[in-house]
Amino acid sequence: MKKWLLTAAIATSFGAIADEGMWQPHQLPAMADELKAKGLEIDANSISKLTEFPMNAVISLGGCTASFVSPKGLVVTNHHCAYGSIQYNSTPENNLLRDGFLAKTFSDELPATPGSRVYVTESVVDVTDKVKNGLDGATGNAFYKGIEQQEKSLVAECEKEDGYRCKVYSFHGGLEYYLVKQLEIRDVRLTYTPALSVGKYGGDVDNWMWPRHTGDYAFYRAYVSKDGKPADYSEDNVPYEPKSFLKVSAKGVSEGDFVMVAGYPGRTNRYRTANEVENQFEWAYPEGKILRERIIEIIKDTAPEGSDERIKYESSIAGLANYAKNFTSMIEFYGKSTMLDDRKGLEQDLANWIKADSKRKQQYGKVLAELDKLIAKGQQGQERDLLLSYMGYSTMMSTANRLYRLANEKALPDMQREPGYQDRDMTRFTSGMERIERRYAASVDKAILADLISRYAALPKDQRLPAFDKAFGIGNKFDMAKFNKTLDKMYANTKLSDKDTRLAWMDKSVAEFKKSKDPFIQYAVATYDERMKREKAEKQLAGDLMKVRPQYMDAIIAYNREQGKPVYADANSSLRVTVGHVKGYSPEDGLKAVPFTRLEGILAKDTGVEPFNAPEKQLELIANKQYGDYYVKSLDSVPVNFLSTLDTTGGNSGSPTLNGRAELVGLLFDGVYESIIGDWGYDPQTNRSIQVDSRYMLWVMKYLDNADNLLEEMEIVD
Repeated sequence: MKKWLLTAAIATSFGAIADEGMWQPHQLPAMADELKAKGLEIDANSISKLTEFPMNAVISLGGCTASFVSPKGLVVTNHHCAYGSIQYNSTPENNLLRDGFLAKTFSDELPATPGSRVYVTESVVDVTDKVKNGLDGATGNAFYKGIEQQEKSLVAECEKEDGYRCKVYSFHGGLEYYLVKQLEIRDVRLTYTPALSVGKYGGDVDNWMWPRHTGDYAFYRAYVSKDGKPADYSEDNVPYEPKSFLKVSAKGVSEGDFVMVAGYPGRTNRYRTANEVENQFEWAYPEGKILRERIIEIIKDTAPEGSDERIKYESSIAGLANYAKNFTSMIEFYGKSTMLDDRKGLEQDLANWIKADSKRKQQYGKVLAELDKLIAKGQQGQERDLLLSYMGYSTMMSTANRLYRLANEKALPDMQREPGYQDRDMTRFTSGMERIERRYAASVDKAILADLISRYAALPKDQRLPAFDKAFGIGNKFDMAKFNKTLDKMYANTKLSDKDTRLAWMDKSVAEFKKSKDPFIQYAVATYDERMKREKAEKQLAGDLMKVRPQYMDAIIAYNREQGKPVYADANSSLRVTVGHVKGYSPEDGLKAVPFTRLEGILAKDTGVEPFNAPEKQLELIANKQYGDYYVKSLDSVPVNFLSTLDTTGGNSGSPTLNGRAELVGLLFDGVYESIIGDWGYDPQTNRSIQVDSRYMLWVMKYLDNADNLLEEMEIVD
């Protein structure tokens, strides 16, 4: 597709639905006039330049977003994004999750979870022609592997410069490819987190809800070697000095103010077909919800609250609960909506548009039918595949599989290995093996695996996998008591629970794996060929989809352009910018949600019992109206959280919410319940993002946690 077509589509449509869209930075100059009219005060061109302020202050944590807020590498993100590191450093005797943590000096800071990273995006380059070069005639697995090989070559060239991590991202279903180069900072330390009763106030009860009173923020610090280069953890390392950092606003925002977010949104599905929508909402989400809620139940039943086992799984519980509630909302609002009929209508309109022109008919005539056929093929065996994917929550099973796969991959030249098993991946791989130390308990792992395999065993025999069945002794009749004894022996005799043993297996050969008596290693060896056969079939299908989906998206983009609709790529974890305003909404007839919550709302909700158990000192400060420097007359209090029309999704967590001068006025951490379905379509009436207000962060830091050292380090502006 011609680049000018996409630019024209942006320029003509942006003003119509201005708050919808997760824009790539290079698209923003075309929107300069509209952005200025909305309230942007800095030059729109500066937002497109990744090496300049403010974009070079916005960073990725590899799953969440964050930003630099001091010249000494101080990083602010969400409490729930730092949750794993807080949990990793917690014990029953020194429970940082519960009590919070503040490092008064650099030397007091704690190493984050092994494998924690700060990624600073430095360049994004269009490599579409290079990725697709010479592959016009390839199909299926050959096309998939061809694209993969081109991507690996581009990444290898990009990473010749030490200290960088590179990745090729696909946009519009493979219509375009961009090479992203990021500085990879490997020494990340926990600097400050409020208590759980502030950082996760309201817990899962309030998750995705409004009104909200959550102090969802925490601070890391990035460290490098003395010469300023990324390095592994060392006491000799020094704080990283970013090229720029965000100033923190003590003035904040008011209703109607312009705001924008730069961040790394995970995945959206706004261009999926009606068949995909129907299957996802009527099967995948309901089944996923059941499994997530069951795993949470198993963890809580197996690991008593407050025990070391429970602390190890708190991060898992939080993630499972978050998406279980997400799926619940998806199902609920899909049932009330006309989404499926709307998608069918759009597809019919698209088909009619294609048929109306002979040139379009020649170019796109077969695309819709071919795409539907491939989608239907991918849904075959999905019940089994879903259960197998959730077995990834079994640490022992997934660890054995990964280690044996590594042994097989290491027998190949590096450039022929599967991504994730190349030399460039070994630091991450090692960190993953190390993290298990504080995230695994045999009793919990066994209980989860037993439940999932019992569900798998109930599938019709023709859907099951012979080698998998044989490895676990699953016959025509499933004997749960006998199976539990098998698992008991496996967990009693495996040595993979020991960190040094796991790390040692990273250097062993395929022959050594085959000789092993470890029961989980034996399972991995026995089922390996079966797994590789399934993977090859998946890549064959993926390759076919990678040929057809771009044609479909090309048609969608051309059609949307004629309709004057916004054209932006689905989120894919790459850097995006969204713009909007501070604004409330009406969740249902007769109700109006105002855009700010206040300190007094914490008092009103507080029961003294988790998750509504604010610290006693905080309750006293609020009761005595000790608002200090952050009092807002219009609210007669200090604002806690606020709503905006920003178009965001998972991965945007921790994103800095900025005013027109690119000053930090909040941290995005959630969306309202009604906007969860926004991953599939933006509704300006109900799509609302939730931010923790910068004034609340500063108030807690100054008056509750006495984080004066950090307040002095940041540049706070009125």
